[in-house]
Amino acid sequence: MGTILNPYISFRDTARPALEFYQSIFGGELDLRPFADFDFAKTGNPEDDNKIMHGHLRAPNGLNLMAADTPASMEWKGGTAISVTLSGDDKDEMTTYWKKLSEGATIGEELAEAPWGDSFGMLADKFGVDWMVNIAGPGNTGQ
Repeated sequence: MGTILNPYISFRDTARPALEFYQSIFGGELDLRPFADFDFAKTGNPEDDNKIMHGHLRAPNGLNLMAADTPASMEWKGGTAISVTLSGDDKDEMTTYWKKLSEGATIGEELAEAPWGDSFGMLADKFGVDWMVNIAGPGNTGQ
């Protein structure tokens, strides 16, 4: 395996429903490991036991997304200055991703033709994660 860069998103209590939502969009295998499954990871707070210590979505097209819940005993720095960017040239596939991510989302910029010739849009999904979607226009690579 070569080098892979994976977004790893921190949630307070919503890693499980967020990753299940992303699985409904991208498909693939979802591995969810709660704190209670690992002695070293137990926080001493029973409310944290079913929260996700580590979650990993592996989509069949090579997309990877990881996430975890921040235990109540730790400071959560929700909302970061990072966006997950989804780029590609399959207009139908990318538009489907956009539509599904848009469910319950706050749209920052509608998916539309951009000055550089691609289609581009920005949103914060229903879990507060910022996404940018770029669909390559004719002759562009989508990256």
